[in-house]
Amino acid sequence: MWWIYALLSALFASLTAIFAKIGITNVNSNLATAIRTIIILIIAWGIVLARGEAKGLSTLSKHNLIFLVISGIATGLSWIFYFKALQIGKVSQVAPVDKLSVALTIILSVVFLGEALTIKTAIGALLIIAGTAVMIF
Repeated sequence: MWWIYALLSALFASLTAIFAKIGITNVNSNLATAIRTIIILIIAWGIVLARGEAKGLSTLSKHNLIFLVISGIATGLSWIFYFKALQIGKVSQVAPVDKLSVALTIILSVVFLGEALTIKTAIGALLIIAGTAVMIF
């Protein structure tokens, strides 16, 4: 079932790039990111409240909170740089280079989470890195 959510994520990520490129025309990329973030905030909290999941707040540990805050900071910085890249570059170039994050995540998951690196996964990551190099150069 996870792969259905992953495919939906990919679909909406691609739509994000298209709609963002159209939406940031003559708009400061940081302002555009801030507007987008407000919408995401409303949707995410709407889902949490509608499903009665806010009660989980009281069960969060300090460890959970620290890493969720750090993840939020990383997400925010990613979005700021992504929107700036979209504003000055072509979507067909920015989006594929942004997906270098897949290869970086594979590497970081091995280093920091101790996940196993299979030959198949390593080849996939190398192909992503090679594809990114083709897009840049």
